[in-house]
Amino acid sequence: MVSLEQVKKTIQQEIPDAEVVIKDLTGGGDHLEAIVVSSQFEGKTKVKQHQLVYSALQAELQSEAIHALALKTYTPSTWSGLKS
Repeated sequence: MVSLEQVKKTIQQEIPDAEVVIKDLTGGGDHLEAIVVSSQFEGKTKVKQHQLVYSALQAELQSEAIHALALKTYTPSTWSGLKS
């Protein structure tokens, strides 16, 4: 099992400006939700945004340390609009 903090740090290594929130959806540590906000997502489709995050977590996903990942990605402007 991988810790929520490890998942956050792994994403931030690949996407340095990312604001990341990781939630454990089941209490077992292997079904997670990641909310990622980054300027690197500007001009990219949701698929491309998600691919950036999946790329960062490739080792954890292949080893099944993370069994399921619900992913929500936002640009900073979209994120600030949601919080308003």
